[in-house]
Amino acid sequence: MNEFLQYLSSEKRYSKRTFEIYRDNLQQFEAFLKSAYDTVDFNTVKTPQIRTWLAELKDDGLSETTINGKLTALKSFYRYQLKHEKIKTNPTLGIVRLKQKKRLPIYVQERQIQNLLSETYDQGDFESVRNRIVIELLYAAGLRLSELVNLKNQDINHDQKTVRIFGKGSKERIIPLTETVSLLLLSYQELKMATLPQFNEYLLVNLKNQPLKRHKVYKIVQDFLMQTPIDKRSPHVLRHTFATHLLNNGADLNAVKELLGHSSLAATQVYTHNSIEKLKQSYETAHPRA
Repeated sequence: MNEFLQYLSSEKRYSKRTFEIYRDNLQQFEAFLKSAYDTVDFNTVKTPQIRTWLAELKDDGLSETTINGKLTALKSFYRYQLKHEKIKTNPTLGIVRLKQKKRLPIYVQERQIQNLLSETYDQGDFESVRNRIVIELLYAAGLRLSELVNLKNQDINHDQKTVRIFGKGSKERIIPLTETVSLLLLSYQELKMATLPQFNEYLLVNLKNQPLKRHKVYKIVQDFLMQTPIDKRSPHVLRHTFATHLLNNGADLNAVKELLGHSSLAATQVYTHNSIEKLKQSYETAHPRA
């Protein structure tokens, strides 16, 4: 298992969070093998043992999405084992993913987020400006949380008004910034240099000049979205909002795919469902026979 995890880290270059998920899932399966079969030898595992584990997870009340994530980790691990001739047959072959309920991405309505962004904030206070930068980059650039907290000062190009992102698998993409966001970033970086005596290469930091933590970003977003009627208030909701608003206003699906850093168009197409729902609402409101 350690060799496979090293492969994920060094060759696949998975993010720290993705690496931890794969590691934890494999360790959970290892604990199951030890408890149920008194063995920890991955290479002697048979298909029925994996099915039993998945069934137990289902009985424990885990969602289809969570169980499929664990199955994905196992499938990836055993493909690696087969490729490196550590096993002769892949025990995950024939095990299909559980059917998941389709859920539309949660997003904030355009009018609601425009109202929130129009509210005033202290433009001379470091934390106030930094918090606004967090919101703007999540919504105006559609960043993932991990991409946001790992941004460096050098990733901002003020001349071209762009931000360079290193996404999943360290894939690089360039995202354009609006004039408003570009000017705000410039003001923030100037304020940062004036407020904090020592240089920190990370764009977003706290008053101790330490890189901003994930939980702090969650708190900033939750406070920002507190006035909205949505149930879920997370950084990813602003990413969903970014994609949905682009498509609702006529953006090309392939362009949105590139902006989000998706590896396949299928991952982006989920946002078209929200656009279709908006069309249905417009039809039902405007058509005399609706």
